[in-house]
Amino acid sequence: MSLTVDIQRAVDDPDLPTDAEFERWAGTAWQSKTPSEVTLRIVGREESAELNGLYRHKTGPTNVLSFPFEAPAGITLPLAGDLVVCAPVVRDEALEQGKTLSNHWAHMIIHGMLHLQGYDHINDDDAEIMESLEIRLLRELGIGNPYESEETEQDS
Repeated sequence: MSLTVDIQRAVDDPDLPTDAEFERWAGTAWQSKTPSEVTLRIVGREESAELNGLYRHKTGPTNVLSFPFEAPAGITLPLAGDLVVCAPVVRDEALEQGKTLSNHWAHMIIHGMLHLQGYDHINDDDAEIMESLEIRLLRELGIGNPYESEETEQDS
């Protein structure tokens, strides 16, 4: 794999995916052939809320925060950046959206990895590009479209 994933578990949660799952999902989303490294930090609500307030000026925890690495001029390091994922928010969203926890985790890791690579969803055109790529990458993992309910997918 051309991506090394450094996993930091700041919460103790028996429902968290395995390191191998995190590595598989992040590796699937890595679009470059150039080797790189990402730090994936799994946190609780408090740390997520603190980072969300500090860097996005938003109140409360969020599902995933992406911090692309920006090397100083003249320095080249094979670092993609950092992902910070809030385990309780991911669990709550999976329940609210009627998705399996594993599928939602995969989506959040892929979503965050795409942000590290410059994809965004601020405007409709960019959102369409990013969502299409997410859908394709998740399909490669055998996971259905995250923007449709799982019940809808099973009926079709």
